[in-house]
Amino acid sequence: MEANGKVRRHILVHGMVQAVGFRYFTLRTASRHHITGWVRNRWDGTVEMEVQGTEREIASFMEEIREGPRSARVERLEIREMEPGTDLEGFVVEDDG
Repeated sequence: MEANGKVRRHILVHGMVQAVGFRYFTLRTASRHHITGWVRNRWDGTVEMEVQGTEREIASFMEEIREGPRSARVERLEIREMEPGTDLEGFVVEDDG
């Protein structure tokens, strides 16, 4: 699903990913890779995000997300493709969901 060269993904990150700086690590990583979207903690201990960029940008971003910050332990990712849109500008840390 690629529109204007962009792809969009919904991602759930499982593991020890809350209270370890994961959301702000994601924010910095997204900025470096020119990714738009958002990230937030979920009630179940996962971190949820929607990201949009080119296939190459997303692939590079995902390599770093799989590692996470030093204090995190990423066990697995659930990734779902979405239709690219124009509603994402910049990258933000949202309130917990």
